[in-house]
Amino acid sequence: MAVPKFAASRSFHAELKRRINIYFEENEKSTTGNASLFVKAVVLTATFVALYVHLVFFTPSVWLGVAESVLLGLTGAAIGFNVMHDGAHGSFSKSRWLNQFASFTLNVMGGSSFMWNAKHNLIHHMYTNIEGVDDDIDAQPWLRLSSTQPRHSMHRFQHLYFWFFYSLLFIAWIFFMDYQKYFKGKIGEMPIKKMEPTDHVVFWSFKLLNLFLFVGLPLYTLGFVSWLVGFLIFMAVAGFSLSLVFQLAHTVEHTSFPMPHETTGKLEDEWAIHQIKTTANFATHNSVISWLVGGLNFQVEHHLFPTISHVHYPALSKIVRQACEEFGITYNDYPKMRYAVASHVAHLREMGRA
Repeated sequence: MAVPKFAASRSFHAELKRRINIYFEENEKSTTGNASLFVKAVVLTATFVALYVHLVFFTPSVWLGVAESVLLGLTGAAIGFNVMHDGAHGSFSKSRWLNQFASFTLNVMGGSSFMWNAKHNLIHHMYTNIEGVDDDIDAQPWLRLSSTQPRHSMHRFQHLYFWFFYSLLFIAWIFFMDYQKYFKGKIGEMPIKKMEPTDHVVFWSFKLLNLFLFVGLPLYTLGFVSWLVGFLIFMAVAGFSLSLVFQLAHTVEHTSFPMPHETTGKLEDEWAIHQIKTTANFATHNSVISWLVGGLNFQVEHHLFPTISHVHYPALSKIVRQACEEFGITYNDYPKMRYAVASHVAHLREMGRA
């Protein structure tokens, strides 16, 4: 399909940016991360390294190994939410190299920061929830996430089996989807920019590094069975955590899945309003969840201002909510995470039946 076109910008987005700029000016704050974010990054990274070293080189007992593999998956996901995500958006630090360093944690984990930038920063953030463009809602044929997608008989049960496919996300991501994008030169039907020689070197170098760190070395030190069990647990926990957080932000009952006009290719709303309608917050008053998921429970604020670090989202959410009330725009917010989970399951059930 052709690239959709948004309605001409109106006063809402301009007014929203004006208020956000005033907030940072009056409080004399930088839009990037702060000391608390840097400390969090060190704590999470050190925890991940410690768990990895103990699992690979000290061969814990079976049950301790299982527990540590679960924690490794959770910590890996937390690094993705808190460190990699901000780094990839250029909001982790004022320093460009530090942002790149933070984003490269994805490469060490096995993903490709180049593909992530194209898939997430450029496509998903611009064309959120638009079928045929936003790759994040394309889980076909296994899951039907939008009414614009074809329905198969197995989708009647997707609200029961979704967790299985969410658990497969990370392993499919690093061992299949990245390579698919690399060789096709496309994300879905959207072409990606030409890779420079250094991009190819980085892609293959880190893929090989990941295979060494998470397959070759532990396979050598632990043996096949112990490695396989720990590896699958790590991958499943990380994949499910990543999937669930991102799905709660966009595929719930109250988010929309707009499609451009068949002839003109135009969308009904301007970009900022489109982002609000296709996005939802959850558990924004739960400081523990906010800390663990890197502020991605403030998804509305993140989609409106992706280059601002998540440490500022609690303050920005008050400004955005007030502006939405004044302009008559619905602000999707689930006060508790379990409400968002229930809404996601209800959405999957509805998509499987309708």
